[in-house]
Amino acid sequence: MIQHDNARSHVARICTQFLEAENVPALPWPGYTPDLSPIEHVWDALDRRVRKPVPVPTNI
Repeated sequence: MIQHDNARSHVARICTQFLEAENVPALPWPGYTPDLSPIEHVWDALDRRVRKPVPVPTNI
């Protein structure tokens, strides 16, 4: 069984025909589900931490 996010390249006719020919079932999944992907929240938190300004030293 395979799970994909219904991106245009994943639901293209050639891709679906290949999966059917190889008898690979695809898990039904909504087309756009950013809330269901917890990794997106991790990437956002990491991006915020990396872009956080570094404090400038006040004395030597």
